[in-house]
Amino acid sequence: MNEEAREALEVDVLFVGAGPANLAAAYRLGTMIREHNERADTPIEPMIVMIEKSADIGQHVLSGAVMDPRALDELIPGFRDEGGPFRTPVSEDSLWYLTEGGGFDAPIVPPPLKNQGKYVVSLNEVTQWLAPKVMELGVQIFPGFPGAEMLYDDAQRVVGVRTGDKGIDRDGNRRPNYEPGIDIKARVTIVGEGARGSLCKKMFADLDMHGRQPQVYAIGVKELWEIPEGRMKPGAVIHTLGWPLKSEEFGGAFFYQMSPTELIAGLVIGLDYEDPFLDPHARLQEMKQHPRVKSMLEGGKLLKYGAATIPEGGYYAMPELYHDGVLVVGDSASFLNGMRLKGIHLGMKSGMLAAETAFDALVRGDASASVLRGYHERFENSWAKEELFGARNFHQAFEGGLYSGMAHVGLQMVSGGRGLKDPWITEAGHERMKTVEEYYGKSYRPVGAENGEGIARPEREFDGQLGFDKNTSVYHSDTGHEENQPCHLVVRDTSICHDRCTREYGNPCQHFCPANVYEWTPGSEPGQQTFQINFSNCVHCKTCDIMDPYQIIDWITPEGGGGPNYARM
Repeated sequence: MNEEAREALEVDVLFVGAGPANLAAAYRLGTMIREHNERADTPIEPMIVMIEKSADIGQHVLSGAVMDPRALDELIPGFRDEGGPFRTPVSEDSLWYLTEGGGFDAPIVPPPLKNQGKYVVSLNEVTQWLAPKVMELGVQIFPGFPGAEMLYDDAQRVVGVRTGDKGIDRDGNRRPNYEPGIDIKARVTIVGEGARGSLCKKMFADLDMHGRQPQVYAIGVKELWEIPEGRMKPGAVIHTLGWPLKSEEFGGAFFYQMSPTELIAGLVIGLDYEDPFLDPHARLQEMKQHPRVKSMLEGGKLLKYGAATIPEGGYYAMPELYHDGVLVVGDSASFLNGMRLKGIHLGMKSGMLAAETAFDALVRGDASASVLRGYHERFENSWAKEELFGARNFHQAFEGGLYSGMAHVGLQMVSGGRGLKDPWITEAGHERMKTVEEYYGKSYRPVGAENGEGIARPEREFDGQLGFDKNTSVYHSDTGHEENQPCHLVVRDTSICHDRCTREYGNPCQHFCPANVYEWTPGSEPGQQTFQINFSNCVHCKTCDIMDPYQIIDWITPEGGGGPNYARM
């Protein structure tokens, strides 16, 4: 189909993504328009549309989650009385330091990890609760429509988004059910597509919107378990440091009792590690064999599994929040406090500030950068900026490992976030990965090579009771993609994978991917390997796009509706 035949839709405000940031933004904007029209002589009736790549609202949303209600209290005063998914207030906090087979309780829980007044929630349920409220305010929400491409005018002003084509087969041919994507033209486009979104990745490069420092990410792998009632107190929150992570690696585990019989178990690992064989999924399975963890889960049943990446770079890694015609919110804009391991309230606040700015643009009839700059100014004068600025060097402080990081964070807490260095200059996480020879020594030989004595790729076994292989875990994510569609994981030069990456890094994609998407098997000849991409396994975490040492993997949106189903997660 040629460009002239592509359908176009003209709207006033377009939201890309239906996560907590954009839903809060849409609710705030709808409320402001309603209040304006009640008192204004000339009411405004803008057309407001939200598109979402998942088939149903909340399906692709994943977080821990202990939710700080600060932003929601501002957005919907009295929300606690509305019967929403806020049934489990935090009842107690604990911090464990784990060693292999042992450990101890920290005598004091640091202030950032104290959660009294917060709620253990399913973010999937929070978004499903908020979406109907948004629609009641006149916002049209269209699930199953991924944003595939930003639209610009000749002056490089953002003018909307093109949605993805449907009905393309794996070879790029049009099937009988082919439907071209729609060009949704908008006066203001608000992008909230989560961490490392494909639209933002390209837009930040096109419009030079990158932050002062590279973004640094972590991956969170999470499971939901059914356990015997009475084993854990509802609302109990446990965070851990130490094993199964090495002291050089950033991260820790979390356990949240969401209901009398539902326990969230997860592990966060910084995506700036050195070990090319580090496998976040395997570390989570290993962690569950620890005696203290095993005692919580034993006799239980795995219900759900998922993974998501987290923007940990903080204030100095925040991109430019606005440009002509566009605003960026939530995880896409680095609204996450790594010190507190929380971002839902910050994402919601970013959406509310963006909504106030979009409202100004509608009233003025001007969505230029000079007007949309108001979003940046509102943020700089908000409690969100104050919170993020106080944690601005948090993740970076762990570059030297756990123990020096804890000392640096202590200094940051008494110096308002400054610490010994401000800003703490860092590098992109993938640049910190070492080659196998650098990390393990010269004894390493690629798997299948002749005379291949030395360090082989780790063989991992799971008991099927507490620990599960990746395919079993993916089954519990309810991930589904139409098989006969183009692969949405684009490897720009596979010769690098077969040659350089095998020799230098031992193909780390098969380890860092938590869903067994990248599969390497021995070939028929010594030293030969077969490589395949199981894209239908993909849980949309985007770790491959972030951690590939050559940066040749591009995660793009698949056909609308495909992906995980994080119900109750």
